[in-house]
Amino acid sequence: MPVLTRLIPSPVVVDIRPGALEDLASVLADQRISHSGRLAVAVSGGSGARLRERLAPSLPGATWYEVGGGTLDDAVRLADEMKSGRYDAVVGLGGGKVIDCAKYSAARIGLPMVAVATNLSHDGICSPVSILDNDAGRGSYGVPTPIALLVDLAVIREAPIRFVRSGVGDAVSNISAVADWELSHRVNGEKVDGLAAAMARQAGEAVLRHPGGCGDDGFLTVLSEGLVLSGIAMSIAGHTRPSSGACHEISHALDLLYPKRAASHGEQVGLGAAFAMHLRGDHDGSRLTAETLHRHGLPVVAQEIGFTDDEFVRAVEFAPETRPGRYTILEHLALSPTGIKEAYTDYVAAVAPVTG
Repeated sequence: MPVLTRLIPSPVVVDIRPGALEDLASVLADQRISHSGRLAVAVSGGSGARLRERLAPSLPGATWYEVGGGTLDDAVRLADEMKSGRYDAVVGLGGGKVIDCAKYSAARIGLPMVAVATNLSHDGICSPVSILDNDAGRGSYGVPTPIALLVDLAVIREAPIRFVRSGVGDAVSNISAVADWELSHRVNGEKVDGLAAAMARQAGEAVLRHPGGCGDDGFLTVLSEGLVLSGIAMSIAGHTRPSSGACHEISHALDLLYPKRAASHGEQVGLGAAFAMHLRGDHDGSRLTAETLHRHGLPVVAQEIGFTDDEFVRAVEFAPETRPGRYTILEHLALSPTGIKEAYTDYVAAVAPVTG
């Protein structure tokens, strides 16, 4: 019998609205998540710890664990602390580092994971990947998609606005990432999953073209949904291609070359996406991306995040080494340092009216 459809790995619950946090206990009581109420809740020492006082009375069977940071060692330590508790599920309550640690720890001990995002800094809130620092720099580790996701927009608005801006950069970069994926298909025959590509691209387009600002519930809802769809797109594809192309290679290079000076992930991939579109010859798309980034307060040129032109050129040259085997516009053009510098000079001139 022919297969007429396919199952899509996705959360059983996605709740994005002001006040969503008030229903966390009822979501966790779902028999598909927890039948006993025994939960391991990972929180940060910041926003998560403050929310613990608010939520603890409604979660009497929970054990609370503080996550020290976003390293592989932190995630392994968290799993070791949790594994003897006989829990039904793990809850990650906090920002990207906490959620990535909780996803990895839950996978390590074989439990479902619920993500409760307190900021929107990147698409890790619903992705099948944990980004964790390790001895070699930063690594991506495959994990199951969260079984449920809650985003309380009232909590999101309390976080520093730079986190929302970072999420904007990450979402918008999908458009460039999908273009790189399609380039690899044309040149090398790499298979493109059309559904994953469509979801990732439309998530980016929705954020790119929404007229609202970072403090509007309407815009925050679209951004949250875009980050969720990006994560699901990666689950469908089975890899990060729908959301990671030259834009992310450039960001990884900045992280590795200048670890103490790197900006936020979303700032770097947003800039990387705008430049990659310029390299691809999509000058209208590059300018529109730059205009959107600038409107939301994100950087458009390297100097805005503290890098000289030469440092950015060096990062672009090094970028392909961060993802061996991945084919993007950077590998396709294989520009020399001189060629990269000339292209970047042209890009800066093209977006100058945006930043002026």
